[in-house]
Amino acid sequence: MKKFRKLACAVLTGAMMFSMAACGSDSTSTTASSGGGAATEAPAPSGSTIKVGVVNNPPSESGYREANVKDMESVFSKENGYELKTAYSLKNDEQLQAAQGFITEGVDYLLVSAAETTGWDEVLKKAKEAGVKVYIFDRKIDVSEDLYEAMVVSDMAKEGDTAVQWLLDQNLSEYNVIHIQGAMASDAQIGRTGALDKQFESGKMKKVVQQTATWDEAEAKKIVESVINSGEDFNVIYAENDGMAKGAVAALDEAGITHGVDGKVIVMGFDCNKWALRELLAGKWNYDGQCSPFQAQIISDMIKSGKAPSSKIIINEEKGFDAKTITQADIDTYGLGD
Repeated sequence: MKKFRKLACAVLTGAMMFSMAACGSDSTSTTASSGGGAATEAPAPSGSTIKVGVVNNPPSESGYREANVKDMESVFSKENGYELKTAYSLKNDEQLQAAQGFITEGVDYLLVSAAETTGWDEVLKKAKEAGVKVYIFDRKIDVSEDLYEAMVVSDMAKEGDTAVQWLLDQNLSEYNVIHIQGAMASDAQIGRTGALDKQFESGKMKKVVQQTATWDEAEAKKIVESVINSGEDFNVIYAENDGMAKGAVAALDEAGITHGVDGKVIVMGFDCNKWALRELLAGKWNYDGQCSPFQAQIISDMIKSGKAPSSKIIINEEKGFDAKTITQADIDTYGLGD
């Protein structure tokens, strides 16, 4: 696990999987955002162990999610004084059922990375009534701030703004974009899509196609193959995670279309898996946006301190990487996985 913790900042599809897990842990760094009220104090419960229920997306979703799941399992381990229960699904209704189940079982804390930004009000109200403290991690959800202790999240809108500004800075004579979206209605999809939609609406960029591949590499490949077969011209692929960018590149390679630095097509991804950053270093991709998967230690520190956070929203600091300037040291420091 510790090889994942060098980051300074940032599918069992439709299936549920409950498991107990235990590993080791390290700390992460964050910056609190301005705004948001102070949370009510949430002292750690007395007793030998703290019961935590984690509702998350499945680790098979992406390299990012695998790192996120391992981080949660590492920090909320038996060795660290926790009894951990986990539930994984890409479906919001299944996540809601799992959360209700954890509340009924009497966990002390409920941690949620929601598949969708909406639909959580009633379950979190029940958690509050039952005295279960809630922390939102990874992705924001739309609920009243009195229903959670803190959100420890990435600023997905800023990720999108950073990536699109980088693209604008390339000063292309025209922008014909294949936009491959993640799971619709997720915070990551909404944030990474928003900045690009503004460019489409302004007419600065042309939307060749905008379609979800639900984070899936194979589906992304099919989307790009369809555009290639249509004969429509394009020179940018903006994929909302590394796996989908990889699938897109596979379609380009099979069609003999050049890409990356000095290639015909600019390739953009998100998450900063090490293998993806190596593609940048080799000049085969152009840009990768960072998304930090490490929120567990921050939440654990708040739980064990019993102190209210200074802000309801705690944002992981993140950046974007350019193929022309990335170094091996960047990969070693910020890359996820092997």
